[in-house]
Amino acid sequence: MVELKPGPVTVGGVTLDNHLLLAAGVLGTTGASLSRMLARGAGGVVTKSIGPQPKDGHTGPCVTLLGEGILNAMGLPNPSREFTGEISTLSNKPVIVSIFGGNPAEFVEVAGWFKGMAAGVDLNLSCPHAEGYGAAIGVDPDLVEKCTREVRALGMPTWVKLTPNVTDIKAIGKAAERGGATAIVAINTVKAMRISTAFRRPVLGNRYGGLSGNAIFPIAVRCVYELYEACSIPIIGCGGISSADNVLEMMMAGACAVEIGSAVHQDIGIFETIKNVLYAKNGVAAEEIIGCAHE
Repeated sequence: MVELKPGPVTVGGVTLDNHLLLAAGVLGTTGASLSRMLARGAGGVVTKSIGPQPKDGHTGPCVTLLGEGILNAMGLPNPSREFTGEISTLSNKPVIVSIFGGNPAEFVEVAGWFKGMAAGVDLNLSCPHAEGYGAAIGVDPDLVEKCTREVRALGMPTWVKLTPNVTDIKAIGKAAERGGATAIVAINTVKAMRISTAFRRPVLGNRYGGLSGNAIFPIAVRCVYELYEACSIPIIGCGGISSADNVLEMMMAGACAVEIGSAVHQDIGIFETIKNVLYAKNGVAAEEIIGCAHE
């Protein structure tokens, strides 16, 4: 297996300790949990999505474990502006704040709270189970471009997280690029559901949810591959990554870095586990493999 040279990497205006980030929504609700993941090998961390008003989220059940993944419908619960207190001591760390809003003005408002405090912001234009937010905006190229442009005007590194639940993800990626995004994150969860045959109703309180984990890895690879050919800004691959080989595959598809989420549920030390296999002092430069599957 190919091994990479260790060391810091700059992606989308953010300098990371390595190519591996904690994905949004996983152990990202407190400053303590974010610090814990950085201490356990994550090269950077993305917080839980923060919005313009506090939200309690959907009525449970909100999560169900499946054989090859996790199905969730949390509904973007968050403390809103109070979250600034959680990351106030992490201003010199590679912390990217995931944000959401119902329109461009709300995205700008929330992003402004974290200017000078976070390394960058990640626009959640992709959550499949929060009415009026996330993918409800992220399927519209014009809205994606406008939200991105107005947040980018604040002068912060601006990543845009895309939904796979569209006909053409390339069109959405291009819209984010036109808006000035410094990086694209691909992908968020895949809209899905399960029904309990015993209770004769959906297993989630919200009925529909987002599927993550190993089951969606091939979808994520395909999306990254398509975006690499359509866009010129960095791509961060996300979706079902659980091994060093998965990281390499995603990078060969075109990702400059990756985010890991569901795999943390199985192994809290997943970042160190992957780092021990992925990196070697005499390894190759990442640039040699990023996008090599397109040659």
